[in-house]
Amino acid sequence: MPEPLFPPDLTQQAIAVLDLYRARGLHIATAESCTGGLIAGCLTEIAGSSDVFDRGMVTYSNQAKSDQLGVAADLIEHHGAVSEMVARAMAEGALALTGVAGPAGGSAEKPVGLVHFGLAKRDRDTSATSLVFTGDRAQVRLETVRSALKLLAKAAES
Repeated sequence: MPEPLFPPDLTQQAIAVLDLYRARGLHIATAESCTGGLIAGCLTEIAGSSDVFDRGMVTYSNQAKSDQLGVAADLIEHHGAVSEMVARAMAEGALALTGVAGPAGGSAEKPVGLVHFGLAKRDRDTSATSLVFTGDRAQVRLETVRSALKLLAKAAES
C-alpha cells in the first residue's frame, strides 16, 4: 500500500472540514503562496472532495498574485507580499495565505515561519490573522496547512 501524502491527523482534519462544509452546503476555494498548494492537495486527497472543494490557486510570485487574484502591485510594493494587507486582498473569494517558509528570506519584521492567513466569505468582512511557526521549511508548511484547516472549520461554524 502506498505511503499517504499527508500525516494521518491532517487527513482526519481535512475529512472533518469537508464533512462540515458538505453539511452546510458550503464550498471552498484557496489561494496559496508559501504552501504551494498543500491545502488544496490535502483537501483533494480525500475521495469525494469535489462536491465541496471548488478550486485552488497557487500564486507564489508577486506577479501571479496580481495577475490571478487582482492584488494591486502597489499594495505588494508598499506592504510586501508577506503582509496582512496582501493576505486580505488575496482572500477576496478564497482562503488565502502568504508567508515565509524558510530556511531563508526572513527579516526582523517578517521572520521565517511568519504566515498571514486571510479569509473571505460572501457578504462578510474579510478577516486576517497571522501566526509564526517554528521548525524547518516542511514543518512550517505542514503547520500552515493544519492552521488553515482549523480556520476553515471555524469559518463554517460561524
